[in-house]
Amino acid sequence: MLLLKELPTNESLQKLVARYPDANIKAMREFANLLRVASDLSEALDKLLGEHGLLQGRWWVLVLLLREDDLTSSPSVLADKAGVTKATMTGFIDGLQREGLVSRLMHSDDRRMLKIKLTPAGLQKLDEVVPVYYRKVEALMSTLNEKQRATLMSNMNILGANVGVMK
Repeated sequence: MLLLKELPTNESLQKLVARYPDANIKAMREFANLLRVASDLSEALDKLLGEHGLLQGRWWVLVLLLREDDLTSSPSVLADKAGVTKATMTGFIDGLQREGLVSRLMHSDDRRMLKIKLTPAGLQKLDEVVPVYYRKVEALMSTLNEKQRATLMSNMNILGANVGVMK
């Protein structure tokens, strides 16, 4: 992910308007700020997870498996839930399996039917990281009061429902 480190200045936005008169500077500034915060949050999560030997992709696979009653899921379901390709998911699973955090289970009758299971070591890793993660998230979100959080969630839902205009 490209981390947006420098927000556009009024001067740089004015240059854009001079070249593209229909540009809405206010919307562009607000969008850049949104990207900036998203970049900062992603970078902070990377740092937190890195301290525990994890990357975001592998972290989310472990979390998705933890959500399952039997700690098991298929690679394709995991890929769908994570919003990544099956090839990307295979890479995540390969790394997690090398580290002993997940195992691959073959179906007894059909070897094409593969399941991924969270191992005891994977569960132990989650037991180590999840409490730290939740404390950090809670500390971050506590900077907003309940009304601000509700407004934030409402606004994010509105933007998320309209993200298709960017595609």
